[in-house]
Formats: sequence, C-alpha cells, structure tokens
Amino acid sequence: MRVWWWETREFDLFGARMSPLTAYRDLFRLAGPGYVAVAFIGRLPLAMSQMGTLLLVANATGSYGAGGATAGSLALANAVGAPVAGAVADRVGQRRLVLAQALTGAAGLVLIVGLSVQGVPWGWQALAAGATGLAMPQIGPLARVRWRPIAAARADEAGDHRRLIDAAFSYEGAADEASFVLGPALVGAGATLLNPAAALIFAAATLAVFGSLFALDSTALLMRRPATRSATAVVGRLLTPAFLALVGAQALIGVFFGSIQTGTTALARSEGVLGAAGLLHALLGVGSVIAGIAVASLPPRFAFPTRLVVFAAGLAVLSAPLLAVGSLGALAVTLSVLGFAVAPFMITTFTLAERISPADRSGTAMTLLAGVTGLGWAVGAAVAGQFADVSGQRGAFAVTFTAAVLAFALAAASRRVLLTADHPRQDRLVEHARTASSA
Repeated sequence: MRVWWWETREFDLFGARMSPLTAYRDLFRLAGPGYVAVAFIGRLPLAMSQMGTLLLVANATGSYGAGGATAGSLALANAVGAPVAGAVADRVGQRRLVLAQALTGAAGLVLIVGLSVQGVPWGWQALAAGATGLAMPQIGPLARVRWRPIAAARADEAGDHRRLIDAAFSYEGAADEASFVLGPALVGAGATLLNPAAALIFAAATLAVFGSLFALDSTALLMRRPATRSATAVVGRLLTPAFLALVGAQALIGVFFGSIQTGTTALARSEGVLGAAGLLHALLGVGSVIAGIAVASLPPRFAFPTRLVVFAAGLAVLSAPLLAVGSLGALAVTLSVLGFAVAPFMITTFTLAERISPADRSGTAMTLLAGVTGLGWAVGAAVAGQFADVSGQRGAFAVTFTAAVLAFALAAASRRVLLTADHPRQDRLVEHARTASSA
C-alpha cells in the first residue's frame, strides 16, 4: 500500500500529474546533487553563528542578557543587511556578492572568537557580532530564487512548472529547518566536546568553503538582471499590504525562534549541561523537516492563505506546553512535537511571497523575509534573555507563546487580502498554460 502523500493522483492542475516524490526527483536532477549539497551546507553557518555566539558570550559572562544581546546584534545586523544584499543580487547577480560576503563573514566569526578568548568586554564582542552579521550571506533565500530559472527547463508544461516551484519551496523550507537542526546540534556537540569557540571556528571554515562554492556554482549565472527602475518604483511594486502581512508573519516566527533558543539555553544551564542546549533545540527541527517535506503533498485546493491560518493555529496550540516545562525531558518531548507546525508555516509564507511578488524582485523579497526573521530572532533573544535572567526558562517561553498567538491573529486577519493577492497570479498561470498548449 502506498503512503498517501506519495500517491501520483496528487496534482491535476492544467491536466498535469506529478507526485511530490517525482517533483523532488526532477528538481534534484535538474540542479544536480552537487549544487543541492553545497546550497544546504552553505546555509549551516548562519544557524551555527547565532547559537554559537549566544553560548560563547553567556558562558564567558554568566549573563543570558549579554549572550542574547550579542547574538541578537549579529541577527539584527544580518536582518538589516539581508534585503539590501538581495536587492544588490537582483541588480548585479549573486556570484560576486555572495563570494565577498562568505569570506568576510568567515573572518568576522574568527574575530568574535578572538575577542572572547582575550577577555574583551562583551559590548565589543556585540559590536563585532553586528559587523559579522551584516556580512553573512543569505544562502537559503538566494537558493530559493535560483529554483525559478532551474525549473524553467520544464516551462513547456505550465502546471508542471508551477508544481516544481512549489515543491522547490517545500524542499527549501525543509532544508532550512534541517539546517536549524544540524547547526545547533554541531554547536552543542562542539561546546560539549571542546568549547563554544571551537564551534564558531568550525562555522567560519564551513562558510568560507561552501559559501564560496555556492557563489561560484553555475546556477548563479541563470539569474536575469531586471531593467533599471527607481527605488520608489521597486518599493511600490513589492511592499503591498499582502506582502507586508507576510513580513509581519516572518518577524513573529523570528521572535518565536529567538525566545525558544534562549529559554532552552537557560534550562540547560540551570541543569548543568549547557552544551545540551543546541542538541535540545535541534529537536524542534526534526518534526519540522518531516512536515516540511510532506507539505508538497497538500492539494492545490487547500489555499495558501488558509494554510497560513491553520499552521499558525498549530504553532499557538503546540507552544502552550512550554509554559509548564521544568525538565530537560519534558522540553525534549515538547520541542519534538512543536516542530511539526514550524516548517509548514514558514514554507507557506515564503511560497506566498514568491507567488505575489514581482518576478524580477524575487531576491529582494526572499531576503527581506529572511531579514525580518533575523530581526525577530534578535528581538526574541534579547527580550527572552531579560525574562530568563529574572524568572528562568518559563519567562523566556512566555515570549515564545505570545509570538505564536500573535502570528495566528495576523494570519487570520490577513487571510482575505492574501487570497485576493494570490488570485491574479493564478490567472496568469492559467493563461500561460492555455497559450503554451495552443502554440
């Protein structure tokens, strides 16, 4: 008996029939396994750097506030720089930009470690973390942008093409979540076996090597540069009410992530096993990866704006038990279950953004969403750090639950405007399919 999410009856828009398994197989065949591996490994250092910086500074100073503020500085600067980098990539291409960022970001991580080892006050470490975050490349969002031209090899079948792109975004969401599993796990293992400094040095080496390989991959040359437009015209075309709703949703999921990492760190340190923080946080991504891969099996009639509401409700319901967690075992179970709502929410947000934003501004759109996620992470880590200093992990997890409830409220309130924004894109796809079939 076949498992239901792999059934080939799944997709019938425009008469095309493609199962999720077939879509993933075709994606990897078109891009090549080397590119898929490089794009995945290249995004690990960003996840490692945030958790690693938090552990490094918190362990050295004994203050969650200092650790959260320093890690938040890196995330905040990365958030500010992300949409700027995306706009530059849209304008001049990804190759030169990502190569420069990968090498500069790697040097910045080494600098943070050096300052910590020398006992420099944490304020200077936070300043260095901010400069590093500004330089770190947004490999995950930029990889999303590359899937459109990669999938264009199947453009003769419009429904097939649309399904390939949707499957690509499901894969990228799962890949992002897997990076946030493996990244903190590597940091936790490094902190346990050696120290947080060693973990950050490893992140720097990974970024220098695989960030450069991602920049130099031939897929970077597939991106077409848009015609010159004024900054006002670009902003007006991109920052619609529907897109701003997605920006808010990603900012809240960033708060969700930042506060969970801080709460997990607080509980692990109180139990005397600080290095377990990364391993525990990785459990959040296990269910998230599984759910993210399965998202490609959802039927097209399950509209993306409706999915956003459903998955946001899941975040709110499944994060409530965090308020009662008092042991590492209970936290492990709670995070494992909570993960099943995380990737579907983020995949839906990014997919909607791709569907409603101008095609020639995909890089700006994707990096802007990633940037506000980092901004939310910075706010969540800093605020939760202050609460954790006063009331331990429960104070930090209260921030997590609040962010999830607000995400549900925003998704519900913006559902209608998102449905309206998504319909014209569907109409264009139908017209494209009809034109292709009649040609």
